[in-house]
Amino acid sequence: SSRMRRHVALVGALVGLGLAAGWQAGPPCGAALAPRRVAQRRSAFLMEVEDDSFLISSLTVMKNTFLELTEQLSDPAVANDPTRLLTASKERARLEKRVISFDAYTAAKTQLADAKAMMQEESDAEMREMAREEMRESEANQERLYEELQVLLLPHDPNDEKNVMVEIRAGTGGSEAAIWAGDLIKMYQRYADSQTWVVNVISSQTSESGGFTSAVLEVKGDAVYSKMKYEAGVHRVQRVPATETQGRVHTSTATVAIMPEVSEVEVIIDPKDITLTTARSSGAGGQNVNKVESAVDLMHLPTGIRIFMQQERSQLKNRNLAMALLRSRLYELELEKHNAAQSAKRLAQVGSGSRSEKIRTYNYKDNRVSDHRLNSNFALEKFLSGDIDAVIRMCMASDQQSQLKELAEAGPR
Repeated sequence: SSRMRRHVALVGALVGLGLAAGWQAGPPCGAALAPRRVAQRRSAFLMEVEDDSFLISSLTVMKNTFLELTEQLSDPAVANDPTRLLTASKERARLEKRVISFDAYTAAKTQLADAKAMMQEESDAEMREMAREEMRESEANQERLYEELQVLLLPHDPNDEKNVMVEIRAGTGGSEAAIWAGDLIKMYQRYADSQTWVVNVISSQTSESGGFTSAVLEVKGDAVYSKMKYEAGVHRVQRVPATETQGRVHTSTATVAIMPEVSEVEVIIDPKDITLTTARSSGAGGQNVNKVESAVDLMHLPTGIRIFMQQERSQLKNRNLAMALLRSRLYELELEKHNAAQSAKRLAQVGSGSRSEKIRTYNYKDNRVSDHRLNSNFALEKFLSGDIDAVIRMCMASDQQSQLKELAEAGPR
C-alpha cells in the first residue's frame, strides 16, 4: 500500500541518518548531517509515526505467533519430540527481539500520550515543564524503536543461521598471490577466534614459495553466514613482495567464495551425475597414509566441478567432506543466479556476493584498506589482525538501507 511505501521510504532515510551518525558500526563515509537537516527529518518522522497502523498490525500478528510458540515449548508432546522442539525454539528465538522491541515501542507510545494529556490538563508551570521533558524523551525513544522495528521486519535471509565453507584461491600475481591467499586465511582464522567460531581446514594446496594456491575452510558457529557473506569477492593487495629486490610495488589478488553449508535434503545429488575414484594420499601423516587409498577424487559431470580430498586418513571421511563441499558449491551456483536476478541498484550498493567482484584493496605502503562498496578506508594493521567485525556490520547496515530503498521504490503490490 501507499502507507507502507511512506513507512519504508522514511525508515530508509532514518537508516541513512543512523549510518552517518555512527549507527551500529560508525560512519562508512562522509560527516554527520547538519543539525537543521536532522531536525527536519525528525519533524517528518513525528508526522509519519502518528499513522503506524501497518506496523502495529504486522507486529501484533508476530507477537501472537511468539506467544503460541512459548506455549508450545511447555507442551509435553513438543518437549518430547526433538525435531518439533528444535523448530519451535529456533522460530521463537528469531521472533524474540522483534517482540521485545514492539513491547518497548507500545510502552513509549503510551508514555507519550500520557505526557501530552498532562500538558493539556496541568496549569502549574513546573508540572508542565516536567511533562514537556517527558514528551521529548518519549518521542526520541519512540523514534529509535520505530527505526529498529522497520529494520527487523525486513525479509530474513534463510541462510543467515548456517555454517559456511570459505574457499580462498590465489588469483593474479604468481607466488605473491599465493602468499596473499595465506595472509587472508590467517585473517579469517583470527576473526573467527574473536567470534568464538570453530575453523577446520577441509582442503589446501600449498605453494612452493609459501602460502596457498587454494584452501577451503569450514567455519562453524552462531549465524556465521550472516556475517561472512559480505567477504565474498576479489581481495586485491598492493605491496612490495619479500622477493622483490628493486623495492617495486606489486599488485596481486585472491578470490574468496562464501558457501553456506547445506544438507542432503536441501541439495539432492543424483549418484549417476558423479564419478568417484580413490588414490593414495601424499604428504605427511604416517606410513598408512601413503599405503592406503584414502584420498578421494570426485567429479560432478553436469557442472564439471572436481574435488580432490585427502585431508583425513579415512576414505569414508574424505568422501563425506568431498560431498559436503560439492553440495555447497552447487548451492552457491544457484544462489548466484538468484542474486543476479535481484535489483541492480541494490547489488551495486552492497555487492553481489560474487567471487568475481572486487570488494577491497589492501595498500601496505599507505597502511590502508579501501572497501569499494562502502567507499571508506580503514587501518590495515587492524584488518590483518582479524578486527573486521565493525566493517562487516557497516556492510549489514548498508544492505538494510538498500533493501528499504528498494521496497519503497517497488510501489504498491
